[in-house]
Amino acid sequence: MKSEGIRLTQYSHGAGCGCKIAPDVLSRILAETDGGASNATFPSLLVGHQSRDDAAAVILDEDRAVLSTADFFMPIVDDPYDFGRIAATNAISDIYAMGGTPQLAVAILGWPIDTLAPEIANQVVQGGRDVCAQLGFPLAGGHSIDAPEPIFGLAVTGTVARAHLKQNDAACAEDLLILTKPLGIGIHTTAEKQGKLQAAHRGLATELMCQSNQVGALLAKLDGVHALTDVTGFGLAGHLVEMCRGSNLCAILDPEAIPELPGLDDYIALGCVPGGTQRNFDALENALPTLTRRGLAVLCDPQTSGGLLIAVSPDALGDVQKLLIKEALPSAVLGLLAPNESGKSAIHLQAG
Repeated sequence: MKSEGIRLTQYSHGAGCGCKIAPDVLSRILAETDGGASNATFPSLLVGHQSRDDAAAVILDEDRAVLSTADFFMPIVDDPYDFGRIAATNAISDIYAMGGTPQLAVAILGWPIDTLAPEIANQVVQGGRDVCAQLGFPLAGGHSIDAPEPIFGLAVTGTVARAHLKQNDAACAEDLLILTKPLGIGIHTTAEKQGKLQAAHRGLATELMCQSNQVGALLAKLDGVHALTDVTGFGLAGHLVEMCRGSNLCAILDPEAIPELPGLDDYIALGCVPGGTQRNFDALENALPTLTRRGLAVLCDPQTSGGLLIAVSPDALGDVQKLLIKEALPSAVLGLLAPNESGKSAIHLQAG
């Protein structure tokens, strides 16, 4: 299902999760004002925005919780159908990152009606609808507006057993870290937009972005999986810092063990680095080690529909890796979490 001649990325100033507002600016936007309403007055709210988690959670009954999330962005690929698939997969990932199962989605659509035909928007929505159907739930409705740039995403509702609810701030010292998708999505998509992507690498990022994080619902049931989060617009560095700050830990990473898409050295040398990379670094600089140009480009690369970052106890590592290998996902340990003795959240790089 293609729209020949249409390049959706030419109609937007940003792309995918690289459009996200930087973490430090977002903190200012979400800050509760004196005298204003506070989530603390709602005892049934299990997870709100304070921990910067992937979805909100509210008590449904003694055993279950309802999960709710919303995610949308501007085109990261040119093909309308693929844009719809990627945006849907990315939004649904928030439910899986909390250990839940999606039950229902509604669409969020902004469309420049005078510039792009409604039939093209139809292909975008169909891509989202097909992803939802493949994962076993309906895209049941939504809301649309006439907008200057194309925007698409989903609001997704899910459920989770409260015993299996996973958060990004529940990691423990000595937990090991695993990432289920390689980094470099932002670099590859930028290279494609600039016409510099090698023929051998065409389609790799799209395939990765359309890969569901459904494994999160299975990981959440394993004893020893303490924390989960999906790696998206803030890059691995940003989402790992959130995990560290929430858990009062620091991370020690082995750069050689971090999974990557091929060709990143060449693309970085050619300047195929998204604008969101520098914004991520600027927001996190005081929590990061001294980085090379390459290290900054990879660790702060905005991911769209990226993988799950798992914090798992050493005793449960074998079970987690067995599951990931069965699902044909990366399973290498890329680092560990340690007590935050300095009192300052930080990421460190393993020497040597």
